[in-house]
Amino acid sequence: MAKENILIVDDEKGIRDFLEITLKKEGYRVASVSGGEEAIKLLNKSSYDLVISDIRMKGMSGVELLKNIKEMNPETLVFMITAYASVDTAIDAMKAGAYDYITKPFKIDEVKHIIRNALDKKRLETENILLKKELKSRYGFANLIGSSPKMLEIYNLIKRVESTRTNVIITGESGTGKELVARAIHYEGSRKDKPFVPINCGAIPENLLESELFGHQKGAFTGAVANKSGLFEMANQGTIFLDEITELPRELQVKLLRVIQERNFRRVGGVEDISVDVRIIAATNKDIDKEVKEGRFREDLFYRLNVIPIHMPSLRERKEDIPLFAEHFLEKYCKELGKDIKKISGEAMEFLVKHPYPGNIRELENIIERAVALEPTDIILPESLPEYVRSQKSEVRSQNIIEIEGQASPLSSGIMSPEIPSEGFNIEKNIEDYEKAIILDALKKSGGVKKKAAELLGLSFRSMRYKLDKYGIE
Repeated sequence: MAKENILIVDDEKGIRDFLEITLKKEGYRVASVSGGEEAIKLLNKSSYDLVISDIRMKGMSGVELLKNIKEMNPETLVFMITAYASVDTAIDAMKAGAYDYITKPFKIDEVKHIIRNALDKKRLETENILLKKELKSRYGFANLIGSSPKMLEIYNLIKRVESTRTNVIITGESGTGKELVARAIHYEGSRKDKPFVPINCGAIPENLLESELFGHQKGAFTGAVANKSGLFEMANQGTIFLDEITELPRELQVKLLRVIQERNFRRVGGVEDISVDVRIIAATNKDIDKEVKEGRFREDLFYRLNVIPIHMPSLRERKEDIPLFAEHFLEKYCKELGKDIKKISGEAMEFLVKHPYPGNIRELENIIERAVALEPTDIILPESLPEYVRSQKSEVRSQNIIEIEGQASPLSSGIMSPEIPSEGFNIEKNIEDYEKAIILDALKKSGGVKKKAAELLGLSFRSMRYKLDKYGIE
């Protein structure tokens, strides 16, 4: 049931009462007043989706009220009622911003239909505005993460090409964020209000790919029971993103080249050329130069696409960005999984930074999602990371290993001597060093079993976990 607010303004009580009763039955929230001055007072207190006002009233006229409403809130729809079906009054009202007008005596079914259509259109326009804002926040420039030098170069390049129609090709390993860059180029540029149409060229069977891209005419092949528009038609005036472009069959490479050169194409089974204005952003995780040299990808098509090349670095090439991604995914999956995890522990983050990430950002996201799901405390500890991540050796971990035989340890260094050295010493640091050495020794004696080590030291398991995290000990 509709819940929009409607205000009726008419100096004839019979008209006001009739419209109010009728529209309330339709499910609208309705208020009514007898003149423009009263209407202004209500509009200052509350917002209305639609105002229905008589044009000729005592005091403020309907057209004057209309102008006031448009100054106060341009989004409010205004319908005018007139008993004088003159073109002049209707044109004056429409010029001043009226959505439509109706004449007395009016048919109530017609009025209900006009109101319903107007409010539905307004609702769709509002949803469209919100959707565009959501799309920009989700896919725009700000959604790209990273402050490494290589990413700063990419941000600068995106800003320079976003508002042109120049074709772009994005290369890089799988999972490096190529589609995010493509979306950022589109949603930050002059085509942001037009469609962004993505397609993975390697995910669609070869016999269906041409129809998917260019559409088909009814009867073009078995199963073509109606005309169908292709993705290029859907992307007209916008952007088409051709992911895994090197998977495009050779015969379709020829057709794509024609689209780029002539800006038109024919549907499968069609005889008429269809003109389109489409920006092409392509991407591949393969070495496209090698694909060209070995004859699997047309050289002329490559040069047409490779006007602006953007190479996405692998995650191991931008390790300084790993903590940023990790914190971003931590926040994302805490919300999705309803967890209240405050941070990632220092040792866990060290493991994350040192991992080589053959799956790049997608792999890191999967690791953090798993850790959030498994972690029982309010901090991500190494135990919640996959074993293959924790098995990576780190410099700090090797420094934490104490070999009792053949190597001095804090236990044998004289730190705990009751005599204070003449040069003095930092008591808190030495106590922490001693405690850390004792814990490591207990872990060695317990074969790495934390619960047994805690029993050797007379600690609860919770206290033991706290100290392990405090000193970065696995």
